Amino acid sequence: MTLAVNPTSPSRGRLAAAPTEEQAAPLRQLLEERRTGYSLEAPFYTDPEIFAADMQGIFGRHWLLAASLAEVPEPGDYVTVDYGPYSLIVLRTDEGVNVLHNVCRHRGARVLPEKTGTTGNLVCGYHSWTYSAEGDLIHASSPGETSFDKACFALKRAHGRVVAGLVFVCLADEPPADFDEVAGIFEPYLAPHEIANSRVAYQQDIIEEGNWKLVMENNRECYHCDGHPELACSLFPTWGLTEGIVPPHLEDVWNRNVEAEDALRGRCTRYGLPFEVVEELDTRVTGIRISREPLDGAGESFSATGRRLSKKLLGDLRDFRLGRCSMHLQPNSWFHLISDHVITFAAFPINEHQTLVRTTWLVADDAVEGVDYDLETLTNTWKQTNLQDKNFVEMCQQGTYSPAYEPGPYMKSEYQVEAFINWYTQRMREHVA
Repeated sequence: MTLAVNPTSPSRGRLAAAPTEEQAAPLRQLLEERRTGYSLEAPFYTDPEIFAADMQGIFGRHWLLAASLAEVPEPGDYVTVDYGPYSLIVLRTDEGVNVLHNVCRHRGARVLPEKTGTTGNLVCGYHSWTYSAEGDLIHASSPGETSFDKACFALKRAHGRVVAGLVFVCLADEPPADFDEVAGIFEPYLAPHEIANSRVAYQQDIIEEGNWKLVMENNRECYHCDGHPELACSLFPTWGLTEGIVPPHLEDVWNRNVEAEDALRGRCTRYGLPFEVVEELDTRVTGIRISREPLDGAGESFSATGRRLSKKLLGDLRDFRLGRCSMHLQPNSWFHLISDHVITFAAFPINEHQTLVRTTWLVADDAVEGVDYDLETLTNTWKQTNLQDKNFVEMCQQGTYSPAYEPGPYMKSEYQVEAFINWYTQRMREHVA
């Protein structure tokens, strides 16, 4: 089920205004000169003005992953999320989820400065302006004030959607209209895992010294996966390759992967689980890729042997050997859904050279740490992989500052990186048009 929350409100501000002609002209020229099949020019990764344009044209206009319902399991629970200059409160209520701008209407203080917590009313710590869970100003007393109209100073809202237990937000006045279609694509893949009935086992925040686009580019290919020894135990190193471009030293792995795919399709057919690849990364406004793919080894989870990492199956799944459901959503998230746990990843841009990458491990709500799973073993593969990816992203960021940098060609196995950059340039061309 797709749950819409935060309907349009008069208190919603216009947040993604188009740039002026003077601001847009240099960026428009760079976008028009972009060479297909090559990485972007250095300013896209280093220029604070282009970063500001990204915050308007991408993060100010598109649906973004904010959290999962497992992170706000009870009414009153909240998380705060930042996208560049924007700070939002994602608040669980009795009816669903409210998404509010984390900016007090008095003098702009952060209403809730903590990353997560539980609250009744929202009380700004500066002058105690107090708001309801809907964002209405309900208390702003001050000596001598007699004509103050509190109704004019509610917290500004953002759009919010809950789909298959994931919370998405959009800052635009009018969000992309194709999100309903995209939700209809991915919800059947995610629904059997019942994310809404899971709980958070662990959450890792890493600040990568790299532009958000480099973070996403790195995630969109496995050309570098030789640098992920822990992940290589369960993820086939032929991921992203096609039959015509498999190198000789990976032919045996390729054949093993093909056999595992056939077996997985049989199990998915038996259990009524979708597994086909849906790939619309740069052919729609809300780009998506989703599929169910086999894992190596025992084929159950991201472990050294491929064996399960939790004894508890998620949702109504009936088999541990269901590989991984992998999903990419433009512009800031990717996911791995296994039979025994789910891992969500989200990129939160900080500035032109820093990005917070948040990884959240979800397990069945009745799974007990130390009994059904060992936390270090559960998280080890992706903890190590994230640190390795951090290093790769930072190597690229450092290189973009060099006068010797120029865009290089993407390899055939990096076609999803090219699709991400195509999507980005299309959206930004629309923004500066």
